[in-house]
Amino acid sequence: MNQIPVTRSPVRFVRDPHRVITKPFLPGEQVFPDGQSRVRVVVERILAMSGADVTATLSTTRDEFEPRHKDLTATFEHSFAVVAHHLEKPELISLERRHLIGAYFTHEYSIEAAALSNPSIVPAPDQSGLNPDEQRFIMSLRAVGEGHISSIEFRLGVIDAHGEIAIERPSRYARTGSHQSPIYDKDHFATKLEELGALNDISQWCLDLLPSHFTFEQLETAILDLDEHGVDRIIAFQTTKTVHWLASSNYVSTFTAETNISERTIFPTGPTESHGMEDARFVRFINDDGTVVYFATYTAYDGVRILPQLIETTDFLSFRIATLNGNGAKNKGIALFPRKIGGQYAALARQDNENNFLMLSTDVRFWADTQRIQIPERPWELMQIGNCGSPLETEAGWLVITHGVGPMRQYTIGAILLDIDDPCRVIGHLKEPLLTATGDERDGYVPNVVYSCGSMIHGNLLVLPYGFSDVGAGIATVPVEDLLSRLTPK
Repeated sequence: MNQIPVTRSPVRFVRDPHRVITKPFLPGEQVFPDGQSRVRVVVERILAMSGADVTATLSTTRDEFEPRHKDLTATFEHSFAVVAHHLEKPELISLERRHLIGAYFTHEYSIEAAALSNPSIVPAPDQSGLNPDEQRFIMSLRAVGEGHISSIEFRLGVIDAHGEIAIERPSRYARTGSHQSPIYDKDHFATKLEELGALNDISQWCLDLLPSHFTFEQLETAILDLDEHGVDRIIAFQTTKTVHWLASSNYVSTFTAETNISERTIFPTGPTESHGMEDARFVRFINDDGTVVYFATYTAYDGVRILPQLIETTDFLSFRIATLNGNGAKNKGIALFPRKIGGQYAALARQDNENNFLMLSTDVRFWADTQRIQIPERPWELMQIGNCGSPLETEAGWLVITHGVGPMRQYTIGAILLDIDDPCRVIGHLKEPLLTATGDERDGYVPNVVYSCGSMIHGNLLVLPYGFSDVGAGIATVPVEDLLSRLTPK
C-alpha cells in the first residue's frame, strides 16, 4: 500500500535565547541577626548611595537594557512596588532612586532558551485582508526556559490554497500580561474545595458569607470575618491556605491591543502552574448560537503534581485561566471538541496514562463521566497512546490525530476516525504512523519524538504543526482525502 503523502514545510520554529521577559527578582528571604530581611538590607544599601552614583548606575542600566524591552520604566515601577512595603515612607523617595531600586529587584528570563515545541494551531479571529483561498492562523507553542519552566507563546501565519505557509516575523520583544482576579462562581469554588478535601465547617462558613458570584476582595473579607467570630487562626490556617491557593489559581491575564501577538507570553502565575504551563491544546469552539470562543486545555505543573486547566479567550488579548473540576479532570492531554455533541461538551482525555477516553459534560469546567474508546493495538503504539489535539469535523467523522509510543520510546503520530454522532465509536484507525521523526528531527532534549497539540483543516489539506524531540517545531500538510480513505471503513 502506498504511503499517505506528507509534505513538510520548510518553516521551522527554533529556540531563540534573545527573547526575554522581565520578572521581579526577590532573593531568598534570609533574615539577618539584627532582624532585617535581605531585601531590606539591599534597599538600605541603595538608599545609602550618593546621588551621583544613583544617576550613573541607573543611566548605565537603561543604556544596556532599554533596547531589549518596550517599557523599562513601567517595569522598574512595578518591581519597586513589590518591595515598597520594606520602606517606612516610600512616597518620599525620589523617582530616580525608586527606579534604581526597581532595577535591582528585576531580572530577565529567557522564555525559550531551552526549547520551542509542541504547537497547536487554530484559525485566527481576524481573516480580513486576505486573498481568496487563504487563511490566517494563530499557532501556540510551548516555550521552555531556565529551570525547564514552560510558558505559552504565539505566532501568526497565513496558508494559501497550495499549502504554502508564511509566518509573520516575531517581534524582538516579549512580555507578560497584567493579571487580575476573576469573578468566582461559588458552586464551582465549593466543588473544587470538596475535591481538595478542604470543604469543611470553616470554608463553608466563609462561602455562606459570599454571594453566588464573588470577587477576591469579598473572599478576603469573609476570611477576615473568621477572626471576628472567634475562629482560631491556627485551626483555620490549613483551610484558609487552600482557599487562597484555589483562588490564586484562577486569574485573568490581559495584554494591550498595541502588542504584537508574538510578544504576548502567558507565563506561569498561579500556584498550580509554578513550574510550568505545558502543551496547550487550543480549539476554535462554536457555541450553539453561532458565537465563537477559543478554549485551550493545558497541563499545570507545580513541581510535584500535574493538573489540567483551562484557558478561555475570544480575542487573544484577554485570557481567563481556570481550574477544572471533577474526577475526569486529571492527568495530561484533555482536548475539547470544537462544538457540543447532543447538547453536551465533549473532550478526549487520557485517564490512565495509557488509553484514550471520551468525556461528556454539560459544563466545560466540570468533567466526571469518562468512557474508554481506544487501547494501544499497533506495534508503534503499544506502550501508550494519546491525542494530538482537538478532533476535526469532516463528512466522514471526527478526525483525531493521535500519538503513540513504541520501541525505544519512539513517539510517532497516527490518526483515528470517530463516529460523528456517537464519538465513543472508533470507526477507523491508521495501520501505520502518519508522521515519524526523521533526520535532524530525531535529536534533541528527548530524542525520537514527534508530537502535536492541535491541527486544522484548510481546504483539502490537514495542516499539522508538530514538535520534534522537545527542541523545535515544524509544520506538515496532508491531503485530507488521502488520509480519510485510509480511515474510512471499506
